[in-house]
Amino acid sequence: MELRGKKIVVMGLGVHGGGLGVARFCAEAGAEVVVTDLRNAELLADSLTALADLPITFVLGEHRASDFQHCDIVVQNPAVPATSPFLAMARAAGAQIEMEMTLFFRLCPAPIIGITGTKGKTTTATLTAWLLSAWRPETILAGNMRISALAQLAQITPTTPVVLELSSFVLEGLDTACLSPAYAAITNIHPDHLDRYGDMASYIAAKAAIGRHQRPQNTLILHSDDPVLQQLSASMPAHVLWSGTSQPGSPHNGDTWWQDDTLYCEITTGAQQVAHAGDVQLAGVHSRANVAMAVALVLQLGMPTALIAPALRQFSGVEHRQERVATINGHTFVNDTAATMPDAAMAALECMPKPIVWIAGGADKKLVFDELAHVAAQHTHKIVLLDGTATAALRTALDGVGITHRIVGNYDSLADAVRAAQQAAPHPATILLSPGCASFGMFRNEFHRGEEFRAVVARLGIEESI
Repeated sequence: MELRGKKIVVMGLGVHGGGLGVARFCAEAGAEVVVTDLRNAELLADSLTALADLPITFVLGEHRASDFQHCDIVVQNPAVPATSPFLAMARAAGAQIEMEMTLFFRLCPAPIIGITGTKGKTTTATLTAWLLSAWRPETILAGNMRISALAQLAQITPTTPVVLELSSFVLEGLDTACLSPAYAAITNIHPDHLDRYGDMASYIAAKAAIGRHQRPQNTLILHSDDPVLQQLSASMPAHVLWSGTSQPGSPHNGDTWWQDDTLYCEITTGAQQVAHAGDVQLAGVHSRANVAMAVALVLQLGMPTALIAPALRQFSGVEHRQERVATINGHTFVNDTAATMPDAAMAALECMPKPIVWIAGGADKKLVFDELAHVAAQHTHKIVLLDGTATAALRTALDGVGITHRIVGNYDSLADAVRAAQQAAPHPATILLSPGCASFGMFRNEFHRGEEFRAVVARLGIEESI
């Protein structure tokens, strides 16, 4: 794909690395690059600094129609909906619409391992790459975890293992381009992003794109305990394998599952033990499901089974996901900011040590909190709420199960919320940031929320030591 001399508009620089990576890649390839973003220079300062050495034109705080009407390619940030009028202008003018990931798929010389799902996709992708690295140190990990795929393209050979975390937003672009990875996996599908998709059917369709354009010789691994994926499997063109926390009814060669505390994989001679519960540092049934899927993927790549358990023992998890930040005065502070939907917060509440003081609330994604409220009734000691457009609905759900008396207060400052949680905690306790909501409003994104949580906890630790 020739980029030299092309006029390319990068729509949405962002702060997660993808826009930055594609802007640098296109500029270094000799394209005339215009980066346009509705945010201002102050919010994008880090990304702008990282691109300061390149001849890129920046249009900030606005989008100009002329840029989209006179370009060859528009690289769409995944957060930009396909219905954007500026994309419509570009299409009408004959421009090609791409995303960073569609460019990467077209240019990557190696088979791609793609992982998606409502929850668990970051942990599963990271663990898959971790395991493969124990066998193939050159393994590449990129995608939705703020790592640009294009930035690593030069390191990739036809035999390099390439693991990508793919969000539903990215999969929309891949679907339009009729692209799917050679090896794909879906961890689960639960309600999420209904503010963008409107209904579950549209959201499921976006997730299913990861396997929609595979071929029969490709592999798709699905979570065997997920009823949505069970229904979806029949429509998928690739060879389907199952992984999870229960044995498939009729295991196929390559299926992977937990039975009691042992992880098995079906091979031609029968079920083989691959690992044991003692090899896994991560807590919760959901973590076992992630492990089973990662192991299923690496076995499909040919990783020797003898290397898997030793590598598993060294994996301690992923930042911002049930991340134990510190223990202060007997209280354990846990950063689970990536729990931006109710099911993820439920998983954390169910596996964290009790008693739990739960910090929750935030921005609305048109999700329902009734089931989360029932889980909170079983597992929380006290509740601290963060301001946001979804917090009133969460409070109403908590009232519906009769636990509003546990709410310490509603806070527009994370520092105040954490201090309130510490003061309300019995000794010792788990102080858990697992919001169940998006972060926008108080924070740039969920990672900013997690980083602020770490900083607040660090200051508490200093104060306690004085």
